[in-house]
Amino acid sequence: MRGSRSDLTRLRIALTVFFALDGFVFAGWVVRIPAIKEQTGASASALGLALLGVSAGAVITMMLTGRLCRRYGTHRVTVVCAVLLSLSVALPPLTHSAVALGSVLLLFGAAYGSINVAFNSAAVDLVAALRRPIMPSFHAAFSLGGMIGAGLGGLVAGGLSPTRHLLGLTVIGLLVTAVAGRTLLRIRPPSAPEDTPRQPSAPHRPNTRTRGLVITFGLIALCTAYGEGALADWSALHLEHDLDATPGVAAVGYSCFALAMTIGRLTGTRLLERLGQTRTLVGGGTTAALGMLLGALAPSVWAALLGFMITGLGLANLFPVAVERAGRLAGPDGVAIASTLGYGGMLLGPPAIGFMADWFSLPVALTSVAALAATAAAIALLTRRAAG
Repeated sequence: MRGSRSDLTRLRIALTVFFALDGFVFAGWVVRIPAIKEQTGASASALGLALLGVSAGAVITMMLTGRLCRRYGTHRVTVVCAVLLSLSVALPPLTHSAVALGSVLLLFGAAYGSINVAFNSAAVDLVAALRRPIMPSFHAAFSLGGMIGAGLGGLVAGGLSPTRHLLGLTVIGLLVTAVAGRTLLRIRPPSAPEDTPRQPSAPHRPNTRTRGLVITFGLIALCTAYGEGALADWSALHLEHDLDATPGVAAVGYSCFALAMTIGRLTGTRLLERLGQTRTLVGGGTTAALGMLLGALAPSVWAALLGFMITGLGLANLFPVAVERAGRLAGPDGVAIASTLGYGGMLLGPPAIGFMADWFSLPVALTSVAALAATAAAIALLTRRAAG
């Protein structure tokens, strides 16, 4: 069933809302991490272990959500996961130890990982039905939601406790899900047009050489997503503790990064058309590396915020390009491998930063984002002939 043009348009709007809601809720949580860290009395390494609960919950459910989507449909799973995400975000401020925090973050991570698999799968179906490369617009909506969520968090950080703030996110999330979810549940997932051409270059079962290239592009996605996860969980703490920013200003750090990511993704298609994929990857990785060095080592808050924005612009299109290249090489198997590595980098990066912050310092730990961004650029440069 292809679905009418009006149904596809409404479906696109509903999915865009869910992408934005995901970014909004996640950003609302990350900007309150400093307050919750103080509330639990956790050290940097203990907080890193607690944040690992998000990683563990997401990875476990990512492996299972695909089966649930095949059995119950991507639209139903998206709505159920949105409800769970909205409810679970209210739990972290109710904890008073790192162990308890890690336990509730396991549930939050499960909801977060599941909804990402579900609505990305639904978006893939819609892209095929529309025969238009609109996937970057969904990820731009996620970034925009993150920017709004972080900005709102900065505004209310001085006046609302984490408990009231995150409970407010629960209410907003449930209301948005009730409205957008009705549209999603009424429209059946579309199928691709019968005349959609198949990619001859994407074998059903990739050979060893092709699989190696797919993993290579998956590593680019990992390096990119590592930076996204690190900035989401540690940027506010860096600004507040290392540069003496107020809680409100510290919360703006992730908002600046999310704004830059949004701008970069909204202009990504034009950039790719002008520079090509290899130059976009190399230029983006290099830009992000330089920006993160400034963000991590700058002596002032405003210079650090500028660094975060440069980093966001550089990282914006690396993940989508890497996943697309992997899919072109090996079809859905390639997309799955690259996406799994990418989300692994996003979720495992924050705990790694926590350990390095205890061993060295948080600014030094954040330079690992610059190192991996430069690594992504180097991989893209070294594999440009094989990829072509």
